[in-house]
Amino acid sequence: MLLAIDIGNSHIACGVLRKDALVADWRLATDHTKTPDEYGIMIRSLLDFHKVELPDIHDCIITSVVPPLTKSFEVLLHSLIGKAPSIVTSTCPLGLTLCYDNPEEIGADRLVNAAAAFSQYKCGLIIVDFGTATTFCTITQEGEYLGGAIAPGLKSAADSLHIKTAKLPKVDLAVPDSVIGHDTATSIQSGIMFGYAGLVDAIVKRIQRDMDQPLYVLATGGLAAAISPISETIQEVRPHLTLEGLALLYSRMNPPCG
Repeated sequence: MLLAIDIGNSHIACGVLRKDALVADWRLATDHTKTPDEYGIMIRSLLDFHKVELPDIHDCIITSVVPPLTKSFEVLLHSLIGKAPSIVTSTCPLGLTLCYDNPEEIGADRLVNAAAAFSQYKCGLIIVDFGTATTFCTITQEGEYLGGAIAPGLKSAADSLHIKTAKLPKVDLAVPDSVIGHDTATSIQSGIMFGYAGLVDAIVKRIQRDMDQPLYVLATGGLAAAISPISETIQEVRPHLTLEGLALLYSRMNPPCG
C-alpha cells in the first residue's frame, strides 16, 4: 500500500491507497512546532485506528507547500517505512505542458490536482481548490497548464474579520438559510459563504470568456462541498483529488520493472 501525504499551510491530508483505491484517510492540523517524532506517533496511531498495518505500507509520496515540514516528514517517513518518500516537484511526469513563466512557483498541490484531473477527464478544466487560499487552475483540452488565480481562503477571510474587528464574533463556515442575515452570526455567514460563491462564479466566468473552448469545473478542498450547492459554475466536487493525484504520480515516478 501507498501512503500519500499533502502538506498544506493549515492541514495535512493523509491517505492510504491500495491499487489507486483509497483505503483510509485523515487530516492533521499543520503545526510547525511538532517534531518528526511527534508527527510519527500521530501517524502510527491513525494507521492503527484505521486497521492498517505499518509493514503493509511499501512506499510514500509527499506534496508540500510548507518547506520546513517537508524535511520533517522526509525524516519521519524514512524512519517509519525504511526508505525516503517520493516528493512532487514541477519536474515530475505530470502529463501536462506547463505554460507558466516560472513553473517552480506553482504550488505542488496545484500541480497534483491538475495532473489527476486531466488524466481522468482528458478535457479543458478549471480546478477550484478551497484551502488556506482559494486557487483556480486552468488546463486546456490539449493538456496545457496555463495558470489561474489565487484568492484568500474562506477561513482566512473569516478569521481576519474576527481578529480585525472589536465586536464581530468567530462563526462556523456554514451556509445560512437566507442571504439576508437576521443576526450578526448569520450576517457574517452570508457575507462569507455567498460572497465566496460569487467570487468563484465571477472568476470562473471570466476564465471561460478568455478561453475559446469548453472547460469542465471541478472543486476540491475542505469547503468545496459547502460552496458547491450555492455556486452557479461548479459542476463536480472531488474531495480526494489531491490524494488520487499523488497515487497517479507515484506510479509514474516509480514504474514497475520488467
